[in-house]
Amino acid sequence: MNNTTSVQKSPSDIGRPDFLQVVDVVKDFEGNTVVKSLSLSVAKNEMFALLGSSGCGKSTLLRMMAGLETPTSGRIILDGEDITDLPPHRRPVNMMFQSYALFPHMTVADNVAYGLKREGVAKAEIHERVADVLQLVQMQDYAKRKPHQLSGGQQQRVALARTLIKRPKLLLLDEPMSALDKKIRQQTQFELGSILYKVGVTCVMVTHDQEEAMTMADRLAVMDAGCIVQLGSPEEVYEYPTSTFCAGFIGSTNMLQGELRGDYLTLDCAEMPAPLELCSALNSYPGMPVSLSLRPERIAISSRPFAQTSNTCNGRLEQIAYMGSYTLFYVRLDSGRLLGVHVSHHALHALEQRPTYGDRLHLAWQPDSLVMVNQ
Repeated sequence: MNNTTSVQKSPSDIGRPDFLQVVDVVKDFEGNTVVKSLSLSVAKNEMFALLGSSGCGKSTLLRMMAGLETPTSGRIILDGEDITDLPPHRRPVNMMFQSYALFPHMTVADNVAYGLKREGVAKAEIHERVADVLQLVQMQDYAKRKPHQLSGGQQQRVALARTLIKRPKLLLLDEPMSALDKKIRQQTQFELGSILYKVGVTCVMVTHDQEEAMTMADRLAVMDAGCIVQLGSPEEVYEYPTSTFCAGFIGSTNMLQGELRGDYLTLDCAEMPAPLELCSALNSYPGMPVSLSLRPERIAISSRPFAQTSNTCNGRLEQIAYMGSYTLFYVRLDSGRLLGVHVSHHALHALEQRPTYGDRLHLAWQPDSLVMVNQ
């Protein structure tokens, strides 16, 4: 994972934990269940991300919150009001689509004012609110421009201003960064998060981009096949994945299999020459088969053997990839297993000699680097 700056809030910034409630929601499309008895709660002023691969049901869930799809069963409650059957225009909810959907013939100011004009708001109030929200998104100098005269990031800010001007209780973002070039995506993630933090709006975002979710969200839910498979803060989900799916989907990892010994904290792994030592192994028993996640950045490398007798192995350096903030090494163990190792520039420079292809390397890690996961 890249070390991006997060815009997560402190607990004092977040209000009622049940501001948005999704209760046992199911959605069927012609006999195909795409959302399966799903329940979750989102706090007031929280930035919540739905993360998953294409077809996992996250966009369908977002569209049900917006009123663009109707649940087959279950309820959606916002600020104490059941909005399950309310049409989109009667919900205190606004949605920003990934295409932004700006009117090409209108100026920035007219695009932002469009919703208020449709509601018959007085011209003086419209003028004041447009000026305020354009200043918030730092687009006040572009009020008279047309969308085609703006960059992708500027168009996104206009689309955001158009959703915020109606002061929704709930803001829905559908893949908000997908239309942006990778070069400006990281900066825009931080800017968007800062704007939403200032406004104090409750937000649910859908994304397939793990970095986007980790950077912007206070909490996230990883979805697979219409279900939430893990829910927590970005740090919790990354550091303590509960399943092989989550461990592999959030960041990269080395998956290991072993069998617990009688002390419950030591495993034998056929791919490793030394035993594996854990910090904890709850609800386990001797002989129990166990799957473990070992993040590449938690592995240390050396040209010499490590003193420890567990959680260590060696092999030959087979592949090298320079990734900017770190170097990725793939080491082929004597057992044939390939392990990925992230080595920071600082750690690399501390080595006596820079490793190269074919070098024999020794690897080691601490017991708390191994996390038990479900299959």
